[in-house]
Amino acid sequence: MTLNSLDRRRFVRGVGGFALALPAFETFCGAAGAAEKPATPRRLACFYLPNGVPMPLPEDPAYQDWSWFPHGEGRDFSFSKCLDPLEPLRDELTILSGLSHPASRNNHGHHNADQFLTGAAIGGGGNYQNSISLDQVYAAHVEEQTRFASLVMSTDGGTGPQRKAHTISFNHEGRPIPAEHKPKRIFDRLFVKQDGDAARRLALSESVLDHLMEDARSLRRDLSKQDQQTFEEFLGSVRDTEIKVAKSARWINLPLPTVDVDHLNLEITAEDPREYIQTMYELIYLAFKTDSTRVATYQLGKEVSKGISDYLARAVGLPLTHRLSHLTKKPDGWKNFGTFCRFISEEFGRFAGRLKSTPEPAGEGSMLDNTLLLFGSASSAFHLSRNYPLILAGGKSMGFKHGQYLNYAGAGAFRGGWAPGEKEPWRIRASHEDIPLSNLYVTMLQRLGVETETFADNTGSLGEV
Repeated sequence: MTLNSLDRRRFVRGVGGFALALPAFETFCGAAGAAEKPATPRRLACFYLPNGVPMPLPEDPAYQDWSWFPHGEGRDFSFSKCLDPLEPLRDELTILSGLSHPASRNNHGHHNADQFLTGAAIGGGGNYQNSISLDQVYAAHVEEQTRFASLVMSTDGGTGPQRKAHTISFNHEGRPIPAEHKPKRIFDRLFVKQDGDAARRLALSESVLDHLMEDARSLRRDLSKQDQQTFEEFLGSVRDTEIKVAKSARWINLPLPTVDVDHLNLEITAEDPREYIQTMYELIYLAFKTDSTRVATYQLGKEVSKGISDYLARAVGLPLTHRLSHLTKKPDGWKNFGTFCRFISEEFGRFAGRLKSTPEPAGEGSMLDNTLLLFGSASSAFHLSRNYPLILAGGKSMGFKHGQYLNYAGAGAFRGGWAPGEKEPWRIRASHEDIPLSNLYVTMLQRLGVETETFADNTGSLGEV
């Protein structure tokens, strides 16, 4: 293996059939010559949060602290406690309100994960027909450049039932792509060569790195001083992720509940869900850093309850996750729901910050500059399928402008919450027409390098981002 033949998709191969994907190194790119230097990759990751977000009415005492959307607008805005962990990334992201998919605005909020990235008219019952998701449009555009076209993940795994999907990725026929939820399987897929016995042998060993260090030491001698440091940091990241994968196994292997199990002793600690989410984010980070894929989706939880993801709120000492959205009228209800959302923001911010602090392998800027992150939900207030809470982060090298809150809902638009005796928000007629979310999706695809003017039911693009 010569230096000029090794790029970021090549592997160090050790004994026993194992392989370790590598980041790009300036040493090899220089040897290959300037004409052969690969273009800086553009990446896309999409994250979905079910069951909406806290939206107390302005007159509610909880409004200032626990309303998910920022106060103010444009560049003059302040985060509430739901999003203030993102303050260090303020100039790297944009918060958006007043966008939704027209075909789904009258859906009950528990039917929304299926259409978040597709915009399809899946309806609330009867015939079901979905369409291709945003991530898979981009995956088709870049699939020849990486080992894997995309990484599809969720906390609950599989596909789930129609209208209550466990995946937000759908193929060109509108069929759900099964999501992987076991970190060990994702880790093996990324870092274990798939011969017949490799996975079994790795399961019996302490670490994939233990089987690769001889080749790794040989490679290290050929690296520049800067690349040697990068290599050591990368090996440390892989090792740390292995440890987290092992720790998360007990939590994710809990049996799915079929009845109310909150009264049972499930022998899980509050730290397990947090470490699980961190592990899933770290696997995406490593997949991007090694250019194993340029597309990833992660559905943090499924709509409604009775799934592994319903335990996530225990990371902050709260009861089952879905219940939080139903208990907002109880004492500290908005605070509890907001505390969970703050935890979710914290971990998303940790991941985005990791990308920001990592120089682009053999490229310019940071990994975040070349990675576009979409985070959001297709519900806002209780079961309401309008005014989606959305965060767009990264992608500065693609021309995205950040450090702003784009409030397309307007000051007088329906914002969420409801007074005693009123109908639930999703039953109230809209007083404001949202902008099609697909306008944003077309803009994202165009900046990612896909030549298109259309996606789902868009009416144009969204130049303000």
